[in-house]
Amino acid sequence: MRIGQQVTFGGSGLDRAAEVRGDAAALAAAWRDPGCRVMALWRGKPLFRGTALVWLSADDPAIAGDGGGRILLGRDETGPLFAAELNGFAPADGSQPQAVFFDPTEQAFPAAGAGAVFAELRGRMAALSTRDAESAAMAKALFGWHQSHRFCAACGHASEVEMGGWQRFCPQCGARHFPRTDPVVIMLVTSGNSVLVGRSPGWPDGMYSLLAGFMEPGETIEAAVRREVHEETGVTVGPVDYLACQPWPYPSSLMIGCRAQALETTVTLDPVELEDAMWLSREDVARAFDGRHPRVRAPRAGAIAGFLLWNWLADRLD
Repeated sequence: MRIGQQVTFGGSGLDRAAEVRGDAAALAAAWRDPGCRVMALWRGKPLFRGTALVWLSADDPAIAGDGGGRILLGRDETGPLFAAELNGFAPADGSQPQAVFFDPTEQAFPAAGAGAVFAELRGRMAALSTRDAESAAMAKALFGWHQSHRFCAACGHASEVEMGGWQRFCPQCGARHFPRTDPVVIMLVTSGNSVLVGRSPGWPDGMYSLLAGFMEPGETIEAAVRREVHEETGVTVGPVDYLACQPWPYPSSLMIGCRAQALETTVTLDPVELEDAMWLSREDVARAFDGRHPRVRAPRAGAIAGFLLWNWLADRLD
């Protein structure tokens, strides 16, 4: 798919400066660089002003001395880029993030100026520049990994952050642990003029998406597509083609977008996996994007499911 790089969180060509990660002196120098910019996050939420990501200087009082940990993201034409997780911040109104599919809460951060708020990336991702989107996805996924992998998987001892935030080291047994990315197949399953969509239990009203599922050990992409579609809907698919991929920091997946041709159309739902599944015609999908479908709302901007559906409508998958 020639336009695959246009998907949100697609590669922006950022120099990730991997050679600096293991050099403590170079990391310190990068943090002191006058061109250094820092993305602040609190509990996985980046700092925004409106729909724009807020970048701070390394010596900004808003983040200085917080000690919540930082990650070297890379460098661009302006200088080094870091992300800093703020542990010392407490919202003045006492609000806390909500453990729901989409957290609508915003926490004002007046230390960074008027209008600065910590907000869910999912709600603003489509408005970001390619560089900011890649940086935000990287930071959110890495800090989420650190939060869930604080102890050594080999011996259970508390591990430590090293390599500019890109590894964890166990001082007890010497094991080193690396950030994980979970491969997920997401499928545009078609039959003639129709596409197969489904919804998981607990999703917001009217939200349908392409079928998706985690790949299993020892499994090819094509096999995962066929298995997931059949497990969830009973539909057998034939040819499978790769289309595009999307880093997805919820929490740390790589969405592998594929096209699959259905060999049958009868849906036998697995109620454990899906609450509903159905075939939509091109006209149905067009109405959903326009907000005129009686059951299906428009896909959330920025997700690869909507990207693939939109380009299927426009006949731009090849």
